Amino acid sequence: MSSTRSARSRRATRALWLFPVPALALYLFFFAYPTVQAVQYALTDWDGYSTTYENVGLRNFTELATGDDVFRNAAENNLKLTLTVVLAQTALALLLALYLVRTTRASTLLRALFFLPTVLSSVSVAFVWRFVYDPDGGLLNSGLRAVGLDSWQSVYLGNPDTAVFWLAVTQVWFHAGQMMVVYVAGLQAIPRELYEAAELDGAGRWDSFRHITWPLVAPATGIVVAYTTVQSFKAFDLVLGLGGNPPGSALDLLSTRVYTTFSNNEFGYAAAQSLVFMALIALLTWVQRRALRRAA
Repeated sequence: MSSTRSARSRRATRALWLFPVPALALYLFFFAYPTVQAVQYALTDWDGYSTTYENVGLRNFTELATGDDVFRNAAENNLKLTLTVVLAQTALALLLALYLVRTTRASTLLRALFFLPTVLSSVSVAFVWRFVYDPDGGLLNSGLRAVGLDSWQSVYLGNPDTAVFWLAVTQVWFHAGQMMVVYVAGLQAIPRELYEAAELDGAGRWDSFRHITWPLVAPATGIVVAYTTVQSFKAFDLVLGLGGNPPGSALDLLSTRVYTTFSNNEFGYAAAQSLVFMALIALLTWVQRRALRRAA
């Protein structure tokens, strides 16, 4: 009897190993295999169409590191965007969550309103904000004229010195509500008894935030920072909607630069760019995780 049960248990265990197979197959086919191919193409001068190509070794990577000012400009724009969005969006999302953490009718309604932009498509958001930023009849300049602040008017996306920061404003508006929900979940998981004990000990709001809220909400902060970083590097359709295809140099990011290089039939060089792009995201995410662990 026991041997029969043991055989059934072994068969059931073997059957359980089959469950990850579909997911593993999809991962290998859609991620692992294309990544290996990208590494292969990055070492060639393939144009995407020819049946033959030359192996050029690390020449593509050398060109990226030393001679491609356009790619370097896109990387600098992306770093500016990422830094601005991570700081502003994280702070805004946490501030909103702190004020809306209690579940009331008003806070539930406000959470829904702040979360609403997230469900919109990037293209829709881009066209709405193009109207906002329009220097002639746009919402911002029209509003400034209406209140007599004509000197504050700007060309916004047309100014190469500030265009990427106006893109950051749009990005924060687009996703701050989504990150707010993450923070609300993290804040609601903190036991209320800790705040009550701190209040009895004479701790003020700042002390409670510094010694209770911030350390215990660190896992949520890690999620928000990592996700926001990836969002900033993947701001592709939003950039094309705001800046055109291809966007100007002031709005050119790594994602649009890789896309433009592929469109120019430089598949080998674009593959090298995409690998550097992926490595940069991984490096920044790792640095952020280390910094957040030390801060907590």
